[in-house]
Amino acid sequence: MKKLAVVAFGGNALLRGNEIGTIQQQEKNTYETCLNLLELLADDFNIVITHGNGPQVGNILLRNEAGYNQYKIPRMPLDICVADSQGGIGYMIERQMINLLAANKIRKNVVTLVTQVLVDDKDSAFETPTKPVGAFYLKEEAELLARANNWIFKEDPRKRGWRRVVASPKPKDILNKKIVKDLVKKGNIVIASGGGGIPVYRDKNKMLQGVDAVIDKDSASALLAREISADAFFILTDVPKVYINFNKPNQQALDVINVDDAQKYFDAGEFAAGSMGPKVLAAIDFVRNGGKETIITDAASIGKEGMFTKIVAI
Repeated sequence: MKKLAVVAFGGNALLRGNEIGTIQQQEKNTYETCLNLLELLADDFNIVITHGNGPQVGNILLRNEAGYNQYKIPRMPLDICVADSQGGIGYMIERQMINLLAANKIRKNVVTLVTQVLVDDKDSAFETPTKPVGAFYLKEEAELLARANNWIFKEDPRKRGWRRVVASPKPKDILNKKIVKDLVKKGNIVIASGGGGIPVYRDKNKMLQGVDAVIDKDSASALLAREISADAFFILTDVPKVYINFNKPNQQALDVINVDDAQKYFDAGEFAAGSMGPKVLAAIDFVRNGGKETIITDAASIGKEGMFTKIVAI
C-alpha cells in the first residue's frame, strides 16, 4: 500500500533571492523544485502539493490598484485574488510536473484544485489584523483608501510607508478535503490549498461567503495533511535543517527531535515569527494530531537521510 505525503512548497519554490518574479524565473524554479519530488515517487509515496502565494497575490493587488487608478476597473476582493493566484501558480506546478513525469516515463495524472478553507468569522484575528498585503502608501493616501474601502492600514516598521493589513485567522476545515483524498488515493498528484486556501466563512444562513483575510500556508497545509490522514508532512524552505541559536556562534542543527522538544524550543523563542516559527508550529500541529512525522528541509534534500530535520511524536 502506498504512503501519502503532503508537500508544502516554500516561497523559494517559485521565487528566489533578488529575482523580480518573471514567469520565466518562476517556471525555472518550479521545475527545479518539482524535480526533487521524483524522490518521493520512487519511495512509493502518493503526493499532495500545497504552496504559498505571498509575492504573487501581492502583485495581483498592485494590478488591482493600477487598473482602478488608470481605467477604473473595479478592485477584486482578497478572496478572489487568492483564487486567482491558486489558478496561476497551480498551472505552473501542474505543467512542470506533467513534463517531468513524461520525461521520466512515469504514468500519473496531475490536477489542480481551487480550494476553499473554512475560517471562523468570530476569530479574534479579525479584531486585530496584522498581515500586511499590497502596496506601500503615503499616510494621506492610506487615510483616503481606509475611508473609501473600510480598510485598515499600519505604518511599516521600516518606515517604507503605510500598508493595508488583513486578518490571518486559523483554518478550521479544508472544504475540498474529500475530493483531495479521493483523487490522491487513485494515484493522482493533487495541487491544493494554494496560498493557505481561499478564506470563507458560513453566514447566519449557513451559506459560504468569502472574506478579506490571508490564511497561513503552513497551518492550512498541516490541517489538510491531518484531514486526509497523510503519513508524512514535508515543509520545504530555503535551508536543509532547522536550527537553534540561529546565526549565533553556538548555532546547532536539529536532526530528529520529538514534538515536546520542538514545542519547548518554539516557546523559548528559538524560531523567528516571520520565517521558521510558523513552519515548526505547523509541524507540531500535524504530529500532535496523529501524524507520523514532519520533515522540514529544502527541496534538494528530500529523500536524503540525515540531510533534514524530522519532528516525530516520541
